[in-house]
Amino acid sequence: MGTNVHNSGEVYNTSDSEKGFAINHTTSPEQDAGLKFVLKSEGSWFHCGYHLTTSIVGPVLLTLPFSFTLLSWGGGVLWLTLAGLVTFYSYNLLSMVLEHHAQLGRRQLRFRDMARDILGHGWDKYYVGPLQFLICFGTVIGGPLVGGKSLKFIYSLYHPDGAMKLYQFIIICGVITLILAQLPSFHSLRHINLLSLILSVTYSIFIMVGSIYIGHSKDAPPRHYSLKGSHVDKLFGIFNGISIIATAYASGIIPEIQATLSPPVKGKMFKGLCLCYSVIAITFFCIAVSGYWAFGNQASGSILANFISETKTLLLPKWFFVITNLFILAQVMAMTSVYLQPTNELFETTFGDPKMGQFSMRNVVPRILSRSLSVAAATTFAAMLPFFADILSLFGAFAFIPLDFILPMVFYNLTFKPSKHTLIFWVNSLIAVVSSVLVVIGGIASIRQIVLDAKTYHLFADM
Repeated sequence: MGTNVHNSGEVYNTSDSEKGFAINHTTSPEQDAGLKFVLKSEGSWFHCGYHLTTSIVGPVLLTLPFSFTLLSWGGGVLWLTLAGLVTFYSYNLLSMVLEHHAQLGRRQLRFRDMARDILGHGWDKYYVGPLQFLICFGTVIGGPLVGGKSLKFIYSLYHPDGAMKLYQFIIICGVITLILAQLPSFHSLRHINLLSLILSVTYSIFIMVGSIYIGHSKDAPPRHYSLKGSHVDKLFGIFNGISIIATAYASGIIPEIQATLSPPVKGKMFKGLCLCYSVIAITFFCIAVSGYWAFGNQASGSILANFISETKTLLLPKWFFVITNLFILAQVMAMTSVYLQPTNELFETTFGDPKMGQFSMRNVVPRILSRSLSVAAATTFAAMLPFFADILSLFGAFAFIPLDFILPMVFYNLTFKPSKHTLIFWVNSLIAVVSSVLVVIGGIASIRQIVLDAKTYHLFADM
């Protein structure tokens, strides 16, 4: 038996062929600038937990009370809990597959590596790669948009008749994103993502306290918890609500996050997931339950909109809105930086030279140019399409669900080949099938919502 030492730093004492695993020895980290420079394997499980939290817990959680208006109390709590359990299970399966392949001598550092090695050539380039790019670039578009809306709201508090438009604030956030995009590696975001974790918990508690305060105040709106609309509206609303919650839990970059772990990787991702889901339990349920309790089926697409009365009167002190929006702005900038990393890795792989130093002129110039042009394009789209949230829900149906709910089950079953007589085989198969149905129905519901909202669309709208 031979001894193989791999670039990940892990040592294996049994040859891959003896274990019956056909390894596809393709580009090693030393030959791939993206792996070598962007996906450095230097982090601890704490750092992994920070990255995971920032990739999942974002401003989309402000839409959770609205999802309850489509699902009611029972459906909302049930699906919020079930989606949490399924995604935790799914991400843990994905981690187990990655650990298994690492132990066999092939540490997969990208989602598309997993697709190529497990499903075969073509799946990486023509399916998983494009879906992940769609998710990441879509999130980078959404970052400056959400941040710009927070900045504009703060501006409007002090200058209600001010001349500045939404697209100008989006450009400001685009410049911040442009600066953050130059951070060289995923691992270099660890301190920013720790701050993001703290901010997400803080503003979630702020919003929960605000909802409870308004719910008990004399300005509390009448609360009704019945589903609104016709039978068709209610049916599509249920699937729309399911898609919103599924998207809230989605990541799409689990392998890239696990790639930041220093070897040996065994067990570290599970600890990171436990840290992440502890934060999720606090933030998701605090906002969803308190927001829906306070405003019932009048909960808006963003719960913060309910903190302002129909007469445009603030139901909470001005400082509350300033601090909350600043925290959201900072946290969404961190989240955008996380989703920049897979595209940064792709650019580095394409334009970088792994034989030269990371900070050599040969690599710095194409790095700055490619990342800057990418952020500039995303910011332009965000300014042009301030209704991008509707489009993002469509991305969620067709991209997030396959990567986070379907492929992990397929990867596990193909890698470990559990017997068809075992429970895990049928649980995985059931989740994959149900999720595939949700892709179709959720996509139809998202397209329907885009058509219904189309009358409000126009480029560079000041929404």
